[in-house]
Amino acid sequence: MTVRTNVTRGTSSSGKDLESSLHERFNGVADRVTRALGSFQALAASILIVVVWALTGPIFRFSDTWQLFINTMTTVVTFWMVFVIQNSANRESKATQLKLDEIIRSLADARNDFIKLDHAPEAVLEAREEEFKELVEDNE
Repeated sequence: MTVRTNVTRGTSSSGKDLESSLHERFNGVADRVTRALGSFQALAASILIVVVWALTGPIFRFSDTWQLFINTMTTVVTFWMVFVIQNSANRESKATQLKLDEIIRSLADARNDFIKLDHAPEAVLEAREEEFKELVEDNE
């Protein structure tokens, strides 16, 4: 019995590789979409779309279908954008956290237990916050 594996350009096309590739592609698309839709041009385009839609009201006699079109389009776009923006925000937050962790780790006087605070219970975070408030008040 011969076992065949799919090999393309020297890489295995296993399920994990495919998942990783799709994940990275989504990340790239999410970043580009987030940047593009956060631009002035996107705002201007959305205003233009709404103005054109409003101007077509008399043509469609302000029908239910005419109203349903804009409602459906805005709902669908908003729904998709929640996932796209959240993906970009999660990755940016994680990158920022890792940068801060590296700074904490590299400083001799820093307390390394702060590196784990993003996974700590709320009570621990509140205690640390209170500690820093007291430090600031003592230094004033």
